[in-house]
Amino acid sequence: MPRLALYTFGVLKSPLADPSALTREFQESGAAVYRKISLHPGYLAHAEAAVGGRATFFDADWGAWGAFAVPTWYEKGRTVETIALAATLSLWTGLRPAFDAIYTGLHRAALNRRHDWFERTAHPNHVVWWVSDGVTPTWRDGVSRLEQLHDHGCAPHGFTFHHPFTPDGTATRLADASAGPRPCSG
Repeated sequence: MPRLALYTFGVLKSPLADPSALTREFQESGAAVYRKISLHPGYLAHAEAAVGGRATFFDADWGAWGAFAVPTWYEKGRTVETIALAATLSLWTGLRPAFDAIYTGLHRAALNRRHDWFERTAHPNHVVWWVSDGVTPTWRDGVSRLEQLHDHGCAPHGFTFHHPFTPDGTATRLADASAGPRPCSG
């Protein structure tokens, strides 16, 4: 049975190493959100660096999730002191469980604060796509699909929650009046 892959990416206003209260608040919020999302019905897994991995996203061993990658528009640092990004890669049983986890609860509260932490850009902040059972998406898969979404819009290859496709490539709707209409780029 196909599973849904979800890649998210955002450029932070400050490096993760910034000692400010706002950066600490973002990190604490993110840790709480991950704990809660991992318990959500329909959640299967997310990319995690191997224990004992090196100091940065870029140097860590991500196992089957592959080497860490970022979109071409990320122009900030790649060292412990300068990395200013947040990225996730996860697997879900379907559209509805992933959507519900993202747009309710603690994650919804964090989304309401996103402009405190993230730079505003014209780039999409997430992309979803279907993968075959037994396939683990890679960071490069997520980046490639996010860039394609930015350049060409929604397609079965990569889409948003607001313009989804079924596993067979048919456009569909994920009805939720509270989400409101959104452009395909996310």
